[in-house]
Amino acid sequence: MINGKKVMVVLPAYNAAKTLERTIQDVPGGVVDEFLLVDDCSRDDTAEKAKEMGIPVIRHDQNRGYGGNQKTCYKEALRQGADIVIMLHPDYQYTPKLIGAMAWLVASEEFDVVLGSRILGVGALKGGMPLYKYVANRFLTFVENIALGIKLSEYHTGYRAFSRKVLETLPLNENSDDFVFDNQMLAQAAAFDFNIGEISCPTRYFAEASSINFRRSCIYGLGVLRTAAQFRLHKWGWKRNRMFMPGMRGLTGPLSPELLRTIPAAALTEAPAPHP
Repeated sequence: MINGKKVMVVLPAYNAAKTLERTIQDVPGGVVDEFLLVDDCSRDDTAEKAKEMGIPVIRHDQNRGYGGNQKTCYKEALRQGADIVIMLHPDYQYTPKLIGAMAWLVASEEFDVVLGSRILGVGALKGGMPLYKYVANRFLTFVENIALGIKLSEYHTGYRAFSRKVLETLPLNENSDDFVFDNQMLAQAAAFDFNIGEISCPTRYFAEASSINFRRSCIYGLGVLRTAAQFRLHKWGWKRNRMFMPGMRGLTGPLSPELLRTIPAAALTEAPAPHP
């Protein structure tokens, strides 16, 4: 625990069997209280590998997408009483060594959301980010900083830490199940006036690291621009959007029957109840 707060690392996984062990080995000791891996119907032995390492696993019986995977991660983390939740990709693209720093920043209560930025510091290009992705990242970030009225070095990192309050407040079930979920979540955090901080994070691009192709990147980029436009129209009162409205579909309601079937009975009876 940090400052009496339970720290949980969630691992949204898809075909991560080759990199999972390296990822977990680099997690600093004495910081993380619980791990959870959500396997989005991988075609390899990701779930089996996690179980061998003693990591609790929820396995989707069908692929629900990157956003759908995160919804399961966060809902279960809240159910297990986590106070700080860190989302770490198990593909070893982001260094797990920063988990402690990110958790402390949230525990300080100065920040509600902390991002591991590939752009700050040595930068993403040195880590192997393709040039077209870097250029797109900079352009989309420029547009979003204007639309959202905040200033971040990037919105597209997959390394994030959240306070419990953020996950309980944001209507995350209004979001996409695809990759744009990440971007929608940050737009929601801005809409609900949560404080967002960043730290510099080295990144690695290599064969086993997950990365979306050019076509999916274009779809994601269009989704980012759409989210920015939806945010601004909502703020101006021209077109209200459920994604940015209090009281819409969040994660703290009852678990769906489909999700209940994926969670071992022992986990349902042994885990602590969510905080009030």
